[in-house]
Amino acid sequence: MNGHRPDPSRRPLRGKRESLLGARSVAGQVLLLQIAVAVLLIAAAVVFLVLQARHDSEQDAQNRSLATAAAFARAPGTAAALRSPDPTAALQPLMQETSRAAGVDFLTVMAPDGTRYADSDPRLIGQRSTGVERAARGEAFTEIFEGAPNDAARAVVPVSGPDGAVIGLVQAGVEIENVGDAVDRQLPMLLASAAAALALATVNAALVSRRLRRQTRGIGPTEMTRMYEHHDAVLHAVREGVLIVGGDGRLMLANDEARRLLELPPDADGRHVTGLGLDAGIAALLVSEHSVTDEVHLAGDRLLAVSTRPTAPYGGHFGTVATLRDTTELRAVSGTAEEARRRLKILYDAGTRIGTTLDVVRTAEELSSVAVPRFADFVTVELLNPVLHGDEPTGAPTEMRRAALTGISADHPFQPVGDVIRFLAPATPMAEALTGGHAVLEADLTVADSWRAQDPEGADSALTYGVHSLITAPLQARGVVLGMVNYWRSEREERFAEEDLSFADELAARAAVAIDNARRFTREHTMAETLQRSLLPHVLPVQGALDVAYRYLPAQARVGGDWFDVIPLPGARVALVVGDVVGHGLHAAATMGRLRTAVHNFSTLDLPPDELLTRLDELVGRIDLEDSGGEGEGITGATCLYAIYDPVSGLCTFATAGHLPPALVRPDGSVEFLQVPVSPPLGLGGFPFESAEVRLPEGSNLVLYTDGLVEHRDRDLDAGLDELRAVLAGHADRTPEETCEAVFDAMLPQSRRDDIALLVARTRLLEEDRIASWDVPRDPAAVAPVRSACSRQLDAWGLEEAGFTTELVLSELITNAIRYGSEPIRVRLLYERTLICEVSDGSSTSPHLRRAATTDEGGRGLFLVAQLAARWGTRYTATGKVIWTEQSLTDGQPPAELLLPADADW
Repeated sequence: MNGHRPDPSRRPLRGKRESLLGARSVAGQVLLLQIAVAVLLIAAAVVFLVLQARHDSEQDAQNRSLATAAAFARAPGTAAALRSPDPTAALQPLMQETSRAAGVDFLTVMAPDGTRYADSDPRLIGQRSTGVERAARGEAFTEIFEGAPNDAARAVVPVSGPDGAVIGLVQAGVEIENVGDAVDRQLPMLLASAAAALALATVNAALVSRRLRRQTRGIGPTEMTRMYEHHDAVLHAVREGVLIVGGDGRLMLANDEARRLLELPPDADGRHVTGLGLDAGIAALLVSEHSVTDEVHLAGDRLLAVSTRPTAPYGGHFGTVATLRDTTELRAVSGTAEEARRRLKILYDAGTRIGTTLDVVRTAEELSSVAVPRFADFVTVELLNPVLHGDEPTGAPTEMRRAALTGISADHPFQPVGDVIRFLAPATPMAEALTGGHAVLEADLTVADSWRAQDPEGADSALTYGVHSLITAPLQARGVVLGMVNYWRSEREERFAEEDLSFADELAARAAVAIDNARRFTREHTMAETLQRSLLPHVLPVQGALDVAYRYLPAQARVGGDWFDVIPLPGARVALVVGDVVGHGLHAAATMGRLRTAVHNFSTLDLPPDELLTRLDELVGRIDLEDSGGEGEGITGATCLYAIYDPVSGLCTFATAGHLPPALVRPDGSVEFLQVPVSPPLGLGGFPFESAEVRLPEGSNLVLYTDGLVEHRDRDLDAGLDELRAVLAGHADRTPEETCEAVFDAMLPQSRRDDIALLVARTRLLEEDRIASWDVPRDPAAVAPVRSACSRQLDAWGLEEAGFTTELVLSELITNAIRYGSEPIRVRLLYERTLICEVSDGSSTSPHLRRAATTDEGGRGLFLVAQLAARWGTRYTATGKVIWTEQSLTDGQPPAELLLPADADW
């Protein structure tokens, strides 16, 4: 049971024992055996106690030495003496007295290199003590020193200066021969104790032998020998491991094969199996009550097939018997499968981690991070410049830009990200990979002359760093080279091999598809953003009603269809527009352009906001029908907010189609979101649009925005509106430009998933002294007085040069209103950037410009007005219409061919 092979001389000795003892029973032999065991145990105990006493004495000597050395090292004058010009003179008088008082055999003060400054034995001063390097580094230690002048239990303690540096060492010790004397004094007591123990053991053995004789019931040595031989055969001859574990989990039996397979310690018998250093699975199986057959477990570098069965009722008490078979020959197959599994795991991770964003550079970084450190120590990725910008690569791939570099260390010998990498040498692995379209291996870079030809200095730097193996693979999709990836090994001793090429190619191929998708998206994103920016206003139109500033940012992933506009209207009015087309990409940008053009066209008709949105809704419905192939299923969808501000009255008229309400910052700094009637988004059809009017104080800030500003993944709409209110509140003195900056600084999300458009307009009012109006009776005789009054008003404004032209225009418009219109008739002059003349009446009949024939007596009035005015037109009101003209103030004279005689009949 002790795991050793039987002595072949055992059987002959058995007969001698029987003859000597005169006993045939096992009990007699057990008596002799117990006495012998007792002798051995007592002898072993005596030896152990002697050794333990010696160890304790040595330990006590080391502790005493350490205490003495530490006390002397920390003494107030020790450090000062070491820094003195003559440390020996200062320290030597204290050595003999201190060593005797401390109970040590020697005490030494040394320099950090071990040179003795002072010693209890003056003859050793100046000699160098060995083995003190640890203390010179600042570490106190004790040891059993063997060497000159004497073997001793010594302690060495550093002496530190004020700055913490070691300036000396203190050594104290007790010689080994003095330690042994203390042990010899305890030996008589130990021997006496051993004799007493032997006597007690003999008595005990006799009692046990007597009891054993009763319990064995006459079983003789023959039967016991046969049982032992069978047991011995199991222990040493069987080539299958056998373990017996008791019900308490302790090892009862382990044959030689089990000890070899499990690498059990010699004292394994009787110990709990969980404390034998076994594999957790095997240990759990041995203490469980389950029966298994050929269950495979890993034990060290072996694969063991384990079978377990319960011992009860076959073996008496409950326990488990286990058999072990070595199946290490299966490990090669298992190792191959494990390597394949590991690489499949990398490829699986590549499928989930490469291409998470449609960004070319980020995709290259994901490729490099997937391969490090499981396949390579460093990975570099180079891409062609057109690929980085989303373009289709053309020409020979001889120049690339490093897009990603990932390694096990931030310190590396490679060119940094952003550098241009040129592949001009034709025999390099990189050039061969690009030409052949497959991965190329350089297993040993130290002898790779072709690799060095590309960049000799860089190659030397890489070799000095420790880079020793390379696989380079092209990144190509659809047969087009996009770039290349290089796998490098430095820390890992294993070099790349031929079987690694297919894996490198597969990883590069998967990454190339993701990079190509990102490149195409980049191209589409750039095209959509370019298209959208080209469709948005490049500069704001000149107008005097509002001070306007704006901001626009496209989405980071795919641009959307947000837009804004500022449109001057007749009568010094201005229209503000903000809209959002559902969706992203080129389709959304193109649809946005169509809607913005439509808004411009409808605004020339001077439609009220609700009517304009109604017509825009019909247009979106038609676009839906076109895009859906006539199936009538809407696919566009858009929101829009349209507002008209009149600087004469300060009145602002709003209408919205599913858009967020505008924010109004009043001159006192208060903020409110205007209550605009809610209407559905554009394109649904069949729903009416309503408008609302709000009178805005001069100096108010009107803030129009799209939902990308206030709503995103990390912030809901209500929270966004509250944050916008907080940013705007209390800052009525900000200019529109400053308001845009403040809003973007506070609310711009880190990741923009939607476009953001922001329009801020500060209101102005036209001065009252620049407004003049007259009511006109429906009487042709009233034309002359009104014309004269207008002329006097122009003189008061300093516009005498524009007087004649204005009189001609007003005469025609007032005459037409009296002749074809209805009351009330009113004339209004507005002096803004231009001179605006408005004649309103209660009729909704609109005049039309036409060319009169030579025989016609009339029909030339509007033609004359069109030639004299810079612009003219008609807008309808709730009570009739207004015919208006705008005249440039830079040139107040009409064309010469249009001047009429002074006595012309008007």
